Amino acid sequence: MTLEDLAQALAAPGQPAVGLAAMDAALASLVGHRLFTVLLLDESRTLNRRYHSSRPVEYPVGGYKPVQRGSDYYRRVVEAGEVRFCRNREEIIRAFPDHELILSLGCESCVNVPVRWNGHTLGALNLLHAAGHYSEAQLPVLRLVAALAVAPLQWILDGPES
Repeated sequence: MTLEDLAQALAAPGQPAVGLAAMDAALASLVGHRLFTVLLLDESRTLNRRYHSSRPVEYPVGGYKPVQRGSDYYRRVVEAGEVRFCRNREEIIRAFPDHELILSLGCESCVNVPVRWNGHTLGALNLLHAAGHYSEAQLPVLRLVAALAVAPLQWILDGPES
């Protein structure tokens, strides 16, 4: 799937499910992942909600994770709006309480890409793959797709399902 295909899918009926599924497919094709999730930030309830998952059996949609305001993830991705890389098994173990499940899926690296609008983080695109898979060379595509994710995430946060 190309970025053009993703743009057309985001304009199609059936949002946000159609757009997020196309985002999943585009990122699989353009960057690669073994697991892709979309998290929505709910600061008022101090929760992250999993809204999309490429592996719904292992990581079901609707799952919640508490916002850990003192964590590296929160400081870098949510507050600073920076992309965070975990490049190997050791970094995955340090970063994720559920690292055993992540590692069992063959994921030993990840990239967390903030989805931001008007200076605020709405959520994140999270891609996981084999060790060393992600690098700064992929940032232009990742940031562009995160920008395209603003509309679906904003709709979810403001729409009838929130």
